[in-house]
Amino acid sequence: MEIEASNGHNNKTNVEKSERERQIDEWLPIASERNAKWWYSAFHNITAMVGAGVLSLPYAMSQLGWGPGVVIMVLSWIITLYTLWQMVEMHEMVPGKRFDRYHELGQHAFGEKLGLYIVVPQQLVVEVATNIIYMVTGGTSLKKFHDTVCPSCKKIKLTFFIMIFASVHFVLSHLPNFNSLSGVSLAAAVMSLSYSTIAWAASVDKGVQENVQYGYKSGSAAGTVFNFFNALGSVAFAYAGHNVVLEIQATIPSTAEKPSKIAMWRGVVVAYIVVALCYFPVAFIGYWMFGNSVDSDILVSLEKPAWLIAMANMFVVIHVIGSYQVYAMPVFDMIETLLVKILKFKPTTTLRFVARNIYVAFTMFIAVTFPFFDGLLGFFGGFAFAPTTYYLPCIMWLIIYKPKKYSLSWWTNWICIVLGVLLMIISPIGGLRTIIIKAKTYKFYS
Repeated sequence: MEIEASNGHNNKTNVEKSERERQIDEWLPIASERNAKWWYSAFHNITAMVGAGVLSLPYAMSQLGWGPGVVIMVLSWIITLYTLWQMVEMHEMVPGKRFDRYHELGQHAFGEKLGLYIVVPQQLVVEVATNIIYMVTGGTSLKKFHDTVCPSCKKIKLTFFIMIFASVHFVLSHLPNFNSLSGVSLAAAVMSLSYSTIAWAASVDKGVQENVQYGYKSGSAAGTVFNFFNALGSVAFAYAGHNVVLEIQATIPSTAEKPSKIAMWRGVVVAYIVVALCYFPVAFIGYWMFGNSVDSDILVSLEKPAWLIAMANMFVVIHVIGSYQVYAMPVFDMIETLLVKILKFKPTTTLRFVARNIYVAFTMFIAVTFPFFDGLLGFFGGFAFAPTTYYLPCIMWLIIYKPKKYSLSWWTNWICIVLGVLLMIISPIGGLRTIIIKAKTYKFYS
């Protein structure tokens, strides 16, 4: 009798618990609404992929040179599209279960504990680093906009522009989930196409510069090699949209006849075509017109016509606002999961308000303190973007699907893993050197 009673009691607590868990899941940002259309996934993916990294591609090309540059750009496009396809396929490979978050997939592949330790730190580094870099980009572009529109005005510190940019996020961060972001994301996706087009069209208009040179700029062999490494990191950063892929796919409805991967893949293909239209013309035309004297931000090389460059910078700002939100959403999800499930806070609006504001303030503070833009890109690009984008999906694929040794799938995955690991080791070295060189002359909060 007692046993039965205790069982009944257990069942009751289980029901209560699952009720509470269900409420929590509905409250958390990622799995709360599953009614997205396939084109939402296209916007979100474009916004996540086409970062402001685009504008530094001609500069990366100038450090790579024509041959290696073209090969690396095209190869990265192919490899990342392949690993993205893997992620989309793996989202629902266990019937009736969906891996809504990158680390849930990691846990399925590597085991409960290990999966968390492998994926969460990397994903957090990627997302937080991206947010910090976007704070700097947003602030820098606002500053350029101000300086272009009004060259005679009193110069305002970058610090203040970053704060102005952050002020937008103190408001936007309170959008509850991905679907509520779709408007912001659409605007951002349109902007990214616009300023990429401005960047290469204005370059074409300027024409090939007089006595343009395509050799490596650095005087020393060591400098050339380090620059090459750094450029690899910039390219890796440009192709990093994978950290939010599963989270985006989680918003798409799924049935047995129409699994979410069909809609998601359609969105991804559209996004990748847009990515190609943004990246390749900017990188190749920008380098072709300016050679190795191109700036680390192509818009700086194109000082005139002033109105056009000002417009492009404003577009960058709007786009980066969208990107910041797309990358922050999974972080909010993690923070809120931690607060509600582990620290047992009640899922309230107040909790969300406080937690998100603290996060935005944190990213703003770091951005204001260390705005060495391009070195950070190379450093984080190699360190965290390479694994999550180039080879973690391949490793998970090998563990879960176990393709035959030496079959095409096996070779493809191993090649991606080897290239990805090389990238991870090489590019932070270049980035770190850039940071050290910049830091010598840097004054805090100038």
